[in-house]
Amino acid sequence: MNSALGATIEDQVVGALNVNRSVWDPDGAYALFSFVRQPQTFPDVVLRDPGAEPTIIMGIELKGWYLLSKEGEPSFRYTVTPGACAPADLLVVVPWALRNVLSGKPRAFDPYVIPARHAAELRNHHWAHKRKTEGDPGIRPPAGPIRPYPAKTDQISDVPAYDRGGNFGRYARTGIMDEYLEATLSKAVCGIPGKAWLDFFRIFTESSGEANIRKRIEGLRKRFGGSAAPADQGEIQAFREILEIIEATISSGGRSN
Repeated sequence: MNSALGATIEDQVVGALNVNRSVWDPDGAYALFSFVRQPQTFPDVVLRDPGAEPTIIMGIELKGWYLLSKEGEPSFRYTVTPGACAPADLLVVVPWALRNVLSGKPRAFDPYVIPARHAAELRNHHWAHKRKTEGDPGIRPPAGPIRPYPAKTDQISDVPAYDRGGNFGRYARTGIMDEYLEATLSKAVCGIPGKAWLDFFRIFTESSGEANIRKRIEGLRKRFGGSAAPADQGEIQAFREILEIIEATISSGGRSN
């Protein structure tokens, strides 16, 4: 659903920003400007006027993140070269989950926001200087003129000299947004922290046998069996009940009432 929701997130952001014009343009200085979506072009959303050769003030590159994905982090690749980002452009990551975990309407959480050019520079610095590698850490910028608000056919991606694992651009793996990830995964989904749901889902992989499942359930029970703050007692109890239901289902050979 992450891909399907990507366009919806873009539409919702455009609509919300235009409806709240009084917040970002309280004096009416940009009365002719509005946020519009531009599919398959960097950035996803721009603030521009309606002229034949429009003036663009800023752009927003939007990325969706399914909070309960097995990776436990956003998997998007951000490869745009810094020179293709205007100073006011933003990279925005919008986390989401279904209200009832496996069903219900999507619910968005507080987004991660960083200047787009700064994000590209941090990514390149991490790739070239901070990570451990025996390969060539160099990065090649795209050929040809580089400018903000490129055409759809323009080459705007930096290319690593060596990337055997295909990891260049995996922004969440740079450590830049670790603090944000920790805070967001602590948010409650249906009364239980997102990181607890992830631990729970990871028990059930295609290669997990019954003995391993029982072992990991016991590990979760110990983890959530200690004392908790009064405000967290309800969430902890709910998680314990889920573990009991799963264990009972395993003991009955998959039969349930």
